[in-house]
Amino acid sequence: MSKSKLVLASIIAVAIAAFLFFDVSQYMTLDYFKSQQAELEQYVEANFGQSVALFFVIYVIVTALSLPGAAVMTLVAGALFGLLNGLIVVSFASTLGATLALLTSRYLLRDSIQAKFSSQLDSINAGIEKEGAFYLFTLRLVPVVPFFVINLVMGLTKIPVRTFFWVSQVGMLAGTAVYVNAGTQLASIDSLSGILSPGIIFSFVLLGLFPLITKRILAAIKSKKVLTAYPKPSSFDEDIVVIGAGSAGLVTSYIAAAVKANVTLIERHKMGGDCLNTGCVPSKALIRSGKFIADTKRSKDLGFESASVNFNFADVMERVQRIVKTVEPHDSVERYTNLGVNVIEGEAKITSPYTVEVNGKTLVTRNIVIATGARPFVPPIKGIDKVDYLTSDNVWDIREQPKRLIVLGGGPIGCELTQAFARLGSEVTQVEMHNRLMIREDEDVSELVQERFLKEGVKVLTNHQAVEFIVENGEQVLICQHNGAEVKLPFDKVLVAVGRAANISGFGLETLGIPTTRVKTVEVNEYLETKFPNIYAVGDVAGPFQFTHTAAHQAWYAAVNALFGKFKKFKVDYSVIPWATFTEPEVARVGLNEQEAIEKNIPYEVTKFDVAELDRAIADEEAHGFIKVLTVPGKDKILGATIVGEQAGDLIAEYVMAMKHNLGLNKILGTIHIYPTLAEMNKYAAGEWKRAHKPEKLLNWVEKFHRWQRGDKSNRPSRF
Repeated sequence: MSKSKLVLASIIAVAIAAFLFFDVSQYMTLDYFKSQQAELEQYVEANFGQSVALFFVIYVIVTALSLPGAAVMTLVAGALFGLLNGLIVVSFASTLGATLALLTSRYLLRDSIQAKFSSQLDSINAGIEKEGAFYLFTLRLVPVVPFFVINLVMGLTKIPVRTFFWVSQVGMLAGTAVYVNAGTQLASIDSLSGILSPGIIFSFVLLGLFPLITKRILAAIKSKKVLTAYPKPSSFDEDIVVIGAGSAGLVTSYIAAAVKANVTLIERHKMGGDCLNTGCVPSKALIRSGKFIADTKRSKDLGFESASVNFNFADVMERVQRIVKTVEPHDSVERYTNLGVNVIEGEAKITSPYTVEVNGKTLVTRNIVIATGARPFVPPIKGIDKVDYLTSDNVWDIREQPKRLIVLGGGPIGCELTQAFARLGSEVTQVEMHNRLMIREDEDVSELVQERFLKEGVKVLTNHQAVEFIVENGEQVLICQHNGAEVKLPFDKVLVAVGRAANISGFGLETLGIPTTRVKTVEVNEYLETKFPNIYAVGDVAGPFQFTHTAAHQAWYAAVNALFGKFKKFKVDYSVIPWATFTEPEVARVGLNEQEAIEKNIPYEVTKFDVAELDRAIADEEAHGFIKVLTVPGKDKILGATIVGEQAGDLIAEYVMAMKHNLGLNKILGTIHIYPTLAEMNKYAAGEWKRAHKPEKLLNWVEKFHRWQRGDKSNRPSRF
């Protein structure tokens, strides 16, 4: 630190120390003001100009040094100088003091902090450069963050001093007026009855309503700003145009039609989206067929000498398509047309915030909902274009069973299809670049799933990085790197299952300049609005979760906010999101697991129950897995639950309900569960928690009470 910076920092430190040492804050309270009110008013009346100047200087110093007391001084200004004079004095003093605080922060800290955290601050600097004035104006109008914090933090950014000064002057004016007006009324209180005077009531009503009113005003200003380049039509054909007929788009359309809105749903390919056609439905159908084969291999466990299955792989895949066809009417054009939705098959293109083109026709709409979903991500591995790779999109088209199948990826999709194909008889090698499968789950979960895979003949290769695909001697080969060594894996087919990429191009986002996130999803706020307040994004295209059930969950918020947002908007709630991986054993989770709690530094206790102790699981020959519940230390409040075992995806629902409605383990323990069922494991886990938290001191007294009741004067312990 330079000598001049050191001197300035020392002066500030001495000033703050003096403020604290001499307890100056005692003179900056309403109680002190009331005790000195008469004398102060007399002094101001006799020395108005001098009083204003002295008050101005003190206010600037307090604000510049970020000392407590500015809010009380604002009220005092109203009491001593009146509304107009008080407003003028405080408005300019607060702005000048805030600017001095900004300059001090900038001079002492900005260079070092910008240098140390340059990469982390790049996006913030870009945002400040682009819309710094609006951000600051928002913070000044709606004081969510204390003003002194805003002053210091803004000093670390590159916002121009001139911009900071005038935005602060304008932005703080309305709030200052409310406080000064409250001060004029507070000064007139002589008795308890004065508290209920109309002036006081009005002032406090203003203080309460001010943030709400200004938020509305700011939203209107921002909307007008972003929509300025697009003239608003005088009338509209539609209330909502939805692009994409997957889970998110279907539910959005359903809700809109249910409340009698005009809604058009546009789908370019197949109704039902990925979930129906290439995801949830076909994968679960294939998994069920694979499970049947796996069960026959356990015939001796169930008391049979032997059992076998003769099947044709093509017939199994045809069954998968039959299941899709059976479910298809639920998502069909006919059904949604009957519900009141105008369904159009074609390519949609957003041409403005109010217009969507499809099949040569322009639809004029009040709102647009983007629900374009996602597609399998294909990594840029060298030579991948030389092999006929499969993804979760086209794997359902094959009718010849791959003898040697490589599955790239150890996430949910990769694990589910790995096990299903292995059970159908393929020699499956699963390649995962991380050190274990299912990297988002706890290690004990991954270990249990991997053990089952190995037992069923899957070759699991973790810590293997796919480097290149080649064709060698007429054979397809994947080259991997493992601990610095090259590993060659010959195969007949490769299934790429390393994740999914949002569909964000080809329908007008680029033209309108709608931004995307660093993970290439459409950027939305807490109301699911994009850059434009009447364009929403939901489902996989928006994230942050790529699940069918979260897409449907988001759809409710998008539909309601789009249709009724001018009256009330709802922030999307991600507080309780469950999910499941349908391997065997099944893995289901809601809330935190241990690794997330550790990463987020959240204290927790673990309660674990082994499914091997459950009567129904024993009877079903499914006595494997566990349930693990995380709770607040010393309390039964549930932070998260993980279930590994048979029907985990169904059993997790009790914990989803409990967390959603803030019910603890004691409530689950007190709920009757049918015997014998797998659901009893939830109650037994709650019992394990209760046993670990039994009131030892109370039980000692109870033991003594029982001994007294028996007339037993010995010190022998009770039999338990």
